[in-house]
Amino acid sequence: MYLTEIQGQVRDMARAFADEVIRPMAESLDREERFPAELYGEMAKLGLFGIGVPEHLGGPGFDTLTYAVVMEELSRGYASVADQCGLVELISTLLVRHGTEGQQRMLPDVLNMSAKVAYCITEPEAGTDVSGIRTTAERDGDGWMLNGGKIWIHNAPVADVGFVLARTDKEAGNRGMSIFIVDLNSAGVERGPKEHKMGQRASQVGALTFTDVRLPGGALLGQEGRGFHMMMSVLDKGRVGIAALAVGIAQAGLEAAVDYAGTRKQFGKAISDFQGVQWLLADMAKDIEAARLLVHSAASKIDRGLDATKACSIAKCFAGDMAVQRTADAVQVFGGSGYIRGFEVERLYRDAKITQIYEGTNQIQRMIIARELLKKGARA
Repeated sequence: MYLTEIQGQVRDMARAFADEVIRPMAESLDREERFPAELYGEMAKLGLFGIGVPEHLGGPGFDTLTYAVVMEELSRGYASVADQCGLVELISTLLVRHGTEGQQRMLPDVLNMSAKVAYCITEPEAGTDVSGIRTTAERDGDGWMLNGGKIWIHNAPVADVGFVLARTDKEAGNRGMSIFIVDLNSAGVERGPKEHKMGQRASQVGALTFTDVRLPGGALLGQEGRGFHMMMSVLDKGRVGIAALAVGIAQAGLEAAVDYAGTRKQFGKAISDFQGVQWLLADMAKDIEAARLLVHSAASKIDRGLDATKACSIAKCFAGDMAVQRTADAVQVFGGSGYIRGFEVERLYRDAKITQIYEGTNQIQRMIIARELLKKGARA
């Protein structure tokens, strides 16, 4: 195994936590659509948030490959929980790379989940096309005035702090956007209702509306006008995280399918004795392993400082498509039982779908892959 001893230990810790704590709660969390604050508190004590944050800033200082391993193991337990880990990783990465010393003082609260965060990009006219953002931040004395709205924002119903991408120069296109750290309990901030989703139902998603929200000058993260590029700069790592999450969903489906196939009897013998079922299981296993290796390869390229954009898009695209297809196979192994609410594979199938959509749809990933090929050539 190419993981280091420390990476293996972190994987084993995350795996044990997923099996012993997360997995037993997954069905009820999905049913109740509940934000499990107490669970996140336990994860924070184990250092499972802000995996890449340097030690001098209060994090464990692990690399991207370790992050990918943790995301897969948490997702085996429940993808909504892994999704929270991924969100904190993106926000903490922004703070580490671009935050002032004062802004970085919020990192401990972010990592221990006493300050719940939201990553606020998407708008009705700006999903895949981020250039369509209409939320504005205009200078107001020594501060800013924020107006606009966001939709489909992870943690919006519960978050304390939003990292909001807004337009600060209407004429400058992608170079006219900036990121602001916004207290979501401020006057002028309105939260929409929690959305009821197909899958990953314990991940809270909703809308945010900003009406004349007064921001201090220190709310600007990084350089004015560089917000788009700053947000995009963390997406490679974000896509590795989502790809690993997709692998974890599929792995959980495979484990459930193998167990069920060995115990479910038809025509006087276990269904695992039938070649048709064996081939389903074999195809699940080979595609999951292929996706896992793509994820680890992309993560390793980031860690080595290489150009990882194509590799990250390939990993995210392949893993997301694989998770949807192979959790469908897990449902098929279960037959009618797999279609019934309360069976794990039914939930896994629903949870998998979003991995083809968020962090850039898989159609957009294909466009990125093709762009990289045409610009840089086909050699690996």
